[in-house]
Amino acid sequence: MLGNSFGRLFRVTACGESYGDALVAIIDGCPAGLEISDAEVQTELDARRPGTSPLDSPRQETDQVHIFAGVRDGFTTGAPLGLIIYNVDRHDIHVKQYHDVKDLIRPGHAEYAHMIKYGKFADWCGAGRGSGRETCMRVAAGAVAKKILAGKGIEVLGHVAECMGIKAKKMDFAGIKAHYRKNLINCADEEAAEKMIERVLEIKEEGDTAGGVVEVIATGVPPGLGEPVFDKLNATLAHALLSIGAVRGVEFGAGFAVANMKGSECNDIPYVDDDGKVRFQTNNAGGIEGGVSNGEDIVVRLAVKPTSTISIDQQTVNMADMKDQKLAAITRRDPTITARLLAVAEAMIRLTLLDHLMMWRGYDAVQDIEHPWS
Repeated sequence: MLGNSFGRLFRVTACGESYGDALVAIIDGCPAGLEISDAEVQTELDARRPGTSPLDSPRQETDQVHIFAGVRDGFTTGAPLGLIIYNVDRHDIHVKQYHDVKDLIRPGHAEYAHMIKYGKFADWCGAGRGSGRETCMRVAAGAVAKKILAGKGIEVLGHVAECMGIKAKKMDFAGIKAHYRKNLINCADEEAAEKMIERVLEIKEEGDTAGGVVEVIATGVPPGLGEPVFDKLNATLAHALLSIGAVRGVEFGAGFAVANMKGSECNDIPYVDDDGKVRFQTNNAGGIEGGVSNGEDIVVRLAVKPTSTISIDQQTVNMADMKDQKLAAITRRDPTITARLLAVAEAMIRLTLLDHLMMWRGYDAVQDIEHPWS
């Protein structure tokens, strides 16, 4: 299996399966002198941890992280960082549930593609590397990136902007920050959040699941991040976000709405602000023009599909005898993954921005962040 590493200079390599012993991340390129602790990383992991609300999977994982390499006396040494999380809620009853349907193609899941690609060796238990469980290590690595970016004045926050046709009012970064993670579905519009939660719980009772839209804003990003051709900032952000299993679409700024705009409506008009800096009257570009950041907030929206595991009867195929069969899942699942996916989206954006910052300014430009002797 290829493709378990992300980034060039700030490079994260992850391993581990849904029902394996543990999940591990190795971070290459973390500067020396960064003060970091298990507790700081844990704060981010707790935001995606399952079993904390009726909108989550009931799987009881503590997601306790330990930094086992690359830190001495509370500061990074410049060596690769090693982080580990042990899976604790993987009891025999749950393994058996997966074993009983291991030859069935679960609609909406990666089973069939993995069966074809890996044959009899495909991991049938909880989807293996195809499970959303692997995103733990993205969030853990993203917590390290968050600390470094904070030293450069860059913040990344988001919220659930839409769920089952219920839309939050338009929010800027300040609005999201003021109401950040104040409810179960992580929507900054409290009125819309109540309606979203009510609708998801109704769908849960039906044995079904719900999708949604996650919006993330990065502020404080300097103009100049990104390369003009194959490594456009929006292209690498899209790569990062579409690598999250449940994400089926990504848009920046005005997104698909630009298809129905005239140029005079779409163009962001520049002006000089009171500080003598170039700003833009609108942000249809979402903070990125020509693949390079322009200094405005980077605004990204993700289309998140409904959790594929549902308890409603669905038609499928038994690969053992190649016959049609009915399947109604009894395994654990999230009524909506949208609220928990927010932490993963924020992490992937942080990892991407930090990697681009290093590519543009160089590794040494971030080496002195929070240096213990400065």
